[in-house]
Amino acid sequence: MNRATTNTGELCAIGDFAWDVLIRTNQELLKGGDTFGEVMMTPGGSAANVAVWASRCGLSTHFVGKIGRDRLGQLAYENLADEGVISHLIASDAQLTGSVAVFVDHTGERSMVSGHGADFFLMPSELPRDVITSATHLHMTAWSFFTDPPRSASREAARIAQNSGATLSFDPGSFQMINDMGAKSFLSGTIDLGIDIFLPNKEEGAALTGESDPEAIAAALADIYQGALIMLKLDADGALIYEDDKATHIPPATNNLVDATGAGDSFAGAFLARYLSGDSTVDAARYATRIAAWVIEHPGARPTIGPALQRIL
Repeated sequence: MNRATTNTGELCAIGDFAWDVLIRTNQELLKGGDTFGEVMMTPGGSAANVAVWASRCGLSTHFVGKIGRDRLGQLAYENLADEGVISHLIASDAQLTGSVAVFVDHTGERSMVSGHGADFFLMPSELPRDVITSATHLHMTAWSFFTDPPRSASREAARIAQNSGATLSFDPGSFQMINDMGAKSFLSGTIDLGIDIFLPNKEEGAALTGESDPEAIAAALADIYQGALIMLKLDADGALIYEDDKATHIPPATNNLVDATGAGDSFAGAFLARYLSGDSTVDAARYATRIAAWVIEHPGARPTIGPALQRIL
């Protein structure tokens, strides 16, 4: 990866903005049963989460996505503005702003059901090409690749960014969606993008490689995505950097899991904020694990900043 192109520019994240309907139970929910818990609506969407966390961590950040021309779409504008993210949102009369049902069980693990909102209908002709051209780094998530649209729009954005000298990062998003799509099909639509930073978690890496050991997963991904820095997120076990045929383990900052929603996105946003500003991979990853550790101790993908987080930032 050519760091010279990323030291002083801006990050542009492209993809999904959605509202998470977060449902968190206090105890195990039995089939056909009832229990008390928390139900709340919070801002989300993997690409938007990364943009927000990169902005919170001090990086100038843009977000490109599609929303409905509805009240939730208006709230998306307001949310991104409040977070200091410069938004470039295409408003649709045909689709509603995206929403996701997020079920968080009594152990803190989460499962998601994503609706097909406006974010799944971004077209190449709708891209703000001047924004992408001016960015020095483009971040994409697999939620823009599982279906087409919006796959063709994200691939075109990657082409525009590369032609302008920008670097690219990619988060493969969901091991279940990779399995449903088929690893071979998923790889065929992503290996030609020229990805510089690949940010899977262990389950996604295993789905793409067939390996189970973290170092074996990372090495296999490095062979698939030639020249890419592999940043393997290991949840409770921290992270694994694979760079120049060398693996470096980054220990976790904490394992106090309350809600895993958005932990990987916060890690990616924090890592990119520091790495693209000139930090080493190790220093950036250590910082990112501290941010993600704080996130998993709070409900939602983007908890309100408190004193403890302010000290980390």
